[in-house]
Amino acid sequence: MDRIKRLSYEVLDTHKSKFGEDFADNKKVLDQVSIVRSKGLKNEVAGYITKFIKKEIREEKQKQARIESSKAEQQAQADYESADETTEAPATETPAVETTETTEAPATETPAVETTETTEAPATETPAVEATETTEEKSK
Repeated sequence: MDRIKRLSYEVLDTHKSKFGEDFADNKKVLDQVSIVRSKGLKNEVAGYITKFIKKEIREEKQKQARIESSKAEQQAQADYESADETTEAPATETPAVETTETTEAPATETPAVETTETTEAPATETPAVEATETTEEKSK
C-alpha cells in the first residue's frame, strides 16, 4: 500500500465523520486534524480522501437503489400473483358457459367463410379467359 493511501486511512480511521465530498473542505479538515508540512502531500491525501468518500456515497446510493428496485419487484410480483389468484377463481366457475359459446361461434363463422368460394372464383375467371380467347379467334 502506498504512502498516500496509508496516511489517508490513518486519518479516516479516527476522523471520518469530519470529511465530506468537497476537496477544499477536506483540505481544511486535514489541516485541523493533522500536521502535513508538504503542500503537495496534503493535496494528495485530501484528494484521495475526497475520492474515497465520493466512492462510498456512490456505492451506498447504488445499494439503496438495488434495495428499492428489489422491493418494487417483489411488490409487483405479489400484485401479479394476487391478480392471478383473483382471475383463476372465476375462471373455474365460468368454463361451462364459455365452452358452449366458443363451440357455437366457430360453427357459425365457418359456413360464412368457405374455402369453396375461393375455389369457385378461379373457376369463374378461367372461363372468362377462354371466352376472350374465343372472341379473339373469331375476329381473325
